[in-house]
Amino acid sequence: MSSESNGNGVEPSYVKIPQIKFTKLFINGEFVESLSGKTFETIDPRTGEVIAKISEGDKEDIDLAVKAARQAFDHGPWPRLPGSERRKIMLKFADLIDENVEEIAALDAIDGGKLYFFLKIVEIPGAVEFLRYCAGAADKIHGTTLKMSRELQAYTLREPIGVVGHIIPWNSPSHMFAMKVGPALAAGCTMVVKPAEQTPLSALYYAHLAKLAGLPDGVLNVVTGYGRTAGAAISSHMDIDKVSFTGSTEVGRLVMQAAALSNLKPVSLELGGKSPFIVFDDVDVDQISSLALQGTFINKGEICIAGSRVFVQEGIYDKFLIKLVEKAKAWVVGDPFDPSVQQGPQVDKNQYERVLKFIEIGKKEGATLLTGGKLSNRKGYYIEPTIFSDVSDDMTIAKEEIFGPVMSVLKFKTVEEVIKRANATKYGLAAGIMTNDLNIANRVSRSIRSGVIWINCYFAFDNDLPFGGYKMSGFGREMGLESLNMYLQVKSVATPIYNSPWL
Repeated sequence: MSSESNGNGVEPSYVKIPQIKFTKLFINGEFVESLSGKTFETIDPRTGEVIAKISEGDKEDIDLAVKAARQAFDHGPWPRLPGSERRKIMLKFADLIDENVEEIAALDAIDGGKLYFFLKIVEIPGAVEFLRYCAGAADKIHGTTLKMSRELQAYTLREPIGVVGHIIPWNSPSHMFAMKVGPALAAGCTMVVKPAEQTPLSALYYAHLAKLAGLPDGVLNVVTGYGRTAGAAISSHMDIDKVSFTGSTEVGRLVMQAAALSNLKPVSLELGGKSPFIVFDDVDVDQISSLALQGTFINKGEICIAGSRVFVQEGIYDKFLIKLVEKAKAWVVGDPFDPSVQQGPQVDKNQYERVLKFIEIGKKEGATLLTGGKLSNRKGYYIEPTIFSDVSDDMTIAKEEIFGPVMSVLKFKTVEEVIKRANATKYGLAAGIMTNDLNIANRVSRSIRSGVIWINCYFAFDNDLPFGGYKMSGFGREMGLESLNMYLQVKSVATPIYNSPWL
């Protein structure tokens, strides 16, 4: 179902077009032009029109940003501040984001096609709360006293890893910014952030707010540009101590390879997924079909943990399909500023065409298209929620991450069968298990090789819940206190003790 809001090309009254204030690189506390003077265009996916021209950072700009971050780490105050002082600045940063949430939400909506009201009410407040969570951990980083087996006294220190390179994806720019920057700041690291070229606007705004909050110059640098140049320069830089990357598995390989070939810097990767959403026949069909739709179509399917392989037990398969199609046809697609809309446009033309290509492949390989496809009555990169039945495990749409609003529904008989089929993927990011049988829930949750398992829920995130993948979905854990460990080194210190009455 499509919204009628702008079919005539006239902007409706609810659209809040933000003024684009920040378009330059942010290096060493200042907004500066790229050294080359080059720019690139960021596009409004609602219309395909240019929003703004953004400075295009390249290797030389990354070098400047890394130099600033290195100076701030080696000689600046940030790593040397008491954790309580870092906490105060981070909390001020979070407060400033809160105060500007409407403008930031509008930036992410116009830049990435994300739902404005979801950003304003859920996603950006969630990012703010995670920054506060990390701020609260800044003064609780400590090592341990060790019990040695001979006349030695020893302990460990947990020290910031150094200069970090963050490469952020386009599907959730604000959420991902907080997930990476928050724990790195709490740990005492300095950093260079490379936002996705599709969605650079909010990261530049966050840099501005960080400076207002009192973050010392050089601690947070933001270099906008392309992955093949600026991103590659981060991955291969000899003076960056760690890289955190979220994106495709293919690019994750390149990041890891570049890190290995340069200075062997550690890498954390959060990569692709093809998550199973498993529905047993004892569930409430109406309730769980709604959850399945959310599991695939939220954020227009542009989410790594989309439960796009929906396995339905044969006893309720036909009934479940009817409900899915009925609800998908009522799903409202349209302008992301419209409060009645449930799904905005795909992020750009390339992603739009990629999703449509997968839909055509699904039809050619013999799956049955029940509903969905291209929207022809509006400008922009809009695609209807798309559902395929009669899908086999070897079909392309059941194996490859589409990153769009495309669901494959597969039938199964037994617990043993669905465990085997759910695990028959190169990915292992998430899984959903829908059942009222506790024994089945326990058995399947322990059998699925994925980093997060949701039982009778989906997208159940929390600040304290670590998130990351198995297999080719990457390694390292974000969120929770586990995320701090990615930005800390463990140092052991030992000294002899003499004539002690005990060890």
